Amino acid sequence: MSLAFDCWSLGLESCSVIGMRLPRLMTGDPAAMREAQRMVSEKVEAAASLQWKLMTGTLGTTAPSVLGASVAHYRKVVRQNHRRLRG
Repeated sequence: MSLAFDCWSLGLESCSVIGMRLPRLMTGDPAAMREAQRMVSEKVEAAASLQWKLMTGTLGTTAPSVLGASVAHYRKVVRQNHRRLRG
C-alpha cells in the first residue's frame, strides 16, 4: 500500500511542477529558454543517475525494492523542483 501511495504522490507532485513550469515556458523569453534547458538536463541527469544506481545494485535486489527506490529517487528530484519553482 505504501508503494501505491508513493506512486500516486509522485504523479500528483509531478503535475504540480508541470503546472508551475508551463506559465514560465509560455512566455518565450530568455528565462523560459533557461528553464526549458534546465528541465531537459535535469531529466537526463535523473535518468542517468537512476540507471547507475540500478547497475550498481543501490536500488536493491528485488522488484519491489527497485521500484520503491526508483519512485523515491524521482520524488526527490520533483520535490526539489517544486521548492525552487514555488519560491
